[in-house]
Amino acid sequence: MPDRATPVGPASLLAASVAEPLPRTPLAFIWRFVCRRPWSYAALLLLETLQAGCGILMPWALGEVVRAVTGAGSAAEAFARIDGPFGWFVALSLGEVVASRSSGALFLWLFPRQRQAIAQAMAAWLQGHSHRYIHDNFAGALAHRIGETSLGVNQTLGLLMFDFWPIGVVFGVSVVLLHRANAGLALFVSLWIAGFVLASWWLATRCQPYAVAASAARSETNGRLVDAVSNLTSSRLFARFGHERALLAEQYRRELRAVTVSNRYAEGVRWFQFLAAAALKIGILWYAIRLWRDGAIGVADFVTVTGLALLIITEARNLSRRFLELFEYSGNVANGVNSIARPHELVDAPEARDIPVKRGQIELREVCFAYAHRRLGESDGDAEHARAAQAARAPDSVAANDPDASHADYVFDRLSLTIAPGQRVGLVGSSGSGKSTLVNLLLRLYDPQAGAVLIDGHDLREFTQDSLHAQIGLIPQDPSLFHRSLLDNIRYGRLDATDAEVAAAARQAEAHDFIAEMKEGYASMVGERGVKLSGGQRQRIAIARVVLKNAPILILDEATAALDSITEQAIQRTLDTVMRGKTVIVVAHRLSTIAHLDRIVVFDHGRIVEDGTHEQLLARRGAYWRLWSRQAGGFLGES
Repeated sequence: MPDRATPVGPASLLAASVAEPLPRTPLAFIWRFVCRRPWSYAALLLLETLQAGCGILMPWALGEVVRAVTGAGSAAEAFARIDGPFGWFVALSLGEVVASRSSGALFLWLFPRQRQAIAQAMAAWLQGHSHRYIHDNFAGALAHRIGETSLGVNQTLGLLMFDFWPIGVVFGVSVVLLHRANAGLALFVSLWIAGFVLASWWLATRCQPYAVAASAARSETNGRLVDAVSNLTSSRLFARFGHERALLAEQYRRELRAVTVSNRYAEGVRWFQFLAAAALKIGILWYAIRLWRDGAIGVADFVTVTGLALLIITEARNLSRRFLELFEYSGNVANGVNSIARPHELVDAPEARDIPVKRGQIELREVCFAYAHRRLGESDGDAEHARAAQAARAPDSVAANDPDASHADYVFDRLSLTIAPGQRVGLVGSSGSGKSTLVNLLLRLYDPQAGAVLIDGHDLREFTQDSLHAQIGLIPQDPSLFHRSLLDNIRYGRLDATDAEVAAAARQAEAHDFIAEMKEGYASMVGERGVKLSGGQRQRIAIARVVLKNAPILILDEATAALDSITEQAIQRTLDTVMRGKTVIVVAHRLSTIAHLDRIVVFDHGRIVEDGTHEQLLARRGAYWRLWSRQAGGFLGES
């Protein structure tokens, strides 16, 4: 086995579990991360100001060179007078290079670190979202939004600092230099700049919906293409290749229409930009010639004015495109903030403490619960008002958490159940009867709308969620493994476990033998969600992980359903050993796996219809007896 990784101590685990709340608006979100490195951003602004200033002062320096040459009476005098202006020209050229590359170096240091900080903060906040939230969103979409948002913040700040700020400096310095040459020229250029910026902003806002529609069409095409590729086997078996090609062709036509409209409008914007730039070039040159002819400016000022005009045109020509990019990038940030930075549904109370499970008694006391969802588009304030109204209308025992949940929608309606410390209890019933809901409430993946779930007499809401989950071991029907080594996946149950302890847990779960047969043993990678393992192997790794965790409360949710009969019997003996001294809840459809437990609770439509030992329930010839009789010729043949 490979060397054991450095364990993560409890203090660091606790620190990692506390996520800093994220701002709810894009501007506040961006500002939060700018404020973490204010001096770096101040340095960037200073360097960009110097770079833009040096660049825009070049025509002035060139004009001073021309002034020195044209004002000299001889070549010797010209060379004598040119030293100062030429020195300025050299200094500005070198200053532009130094400021530009210093800004670039700071950018290369700052922005990757900032992107990582944003992604880590959003991932930490995402961890605190509820079970409901995670299941209502695609995992891939959430991961994509984190990456898109962190990149969008960098892109937005990059545009503001490396495009808009320098353009502002160029425009401002240009107007000052032009005013020194001639007030009329300065006024002419100022009016052109104001009109150009306002028109560019307006055109960008008009063009944005077309760009969004084109982007959505491209995303739809990619989605359909991925869907078609993912289902190639089905298309082959149903002989539907031609049908799929036709669907893709139609989607490509829709994308082409959307992209064509967007490109056509963007091309119209570019026509405006080039015509406006041409108007400035022609206008300022004509104006400067008139002024020179009338003696209002000299040759040096003429050179300065025309040079400034060319720089202004170069900077301004793509301003509308930059506005479009700003809308796009800030929109990406807004999407991420709105979807991920929203408040958590389940939070620890301010006075929450670590749960001290000493006995392991479990109690559901008058619990009312419904899987209700907030209506689409409903704001936090609307939801709170609706909840208050619903609570006022509902019975006293029902403090509704959602306006969409009527009394008839409840999975549990005043359900009460007590499980004694160290008792092993099986939960049975048809699908949808409430077994998994009870487990979800015990794990505090949801909170009840009324009543309370208690451990050792304490409401779960009095404790931190991390401490609660540390006291409960869960073996689900479909375990999820990380794309890491087998060693890492088992050690996830207790990060400071030694290699020997990991191997001992694997032996108890009947997993050591098949691990030893693998080429890399415990260092073998399991693939995404454990795809390189069979269903039974994944289940045994999950069991080993919980064995290593050794929590005082154990929940088995169809834990042996994916195993063959021989392996199940071997693991069942292991589980019986693991159960000793723990409070155990076993959810099962195969009744033979729970017949030996201390107690069996039968659910039907959210109600407990029977409660007793296997022999007692069979003697009653009720719901449990009917379930047992139906399985006698099938699942129970192994018993």
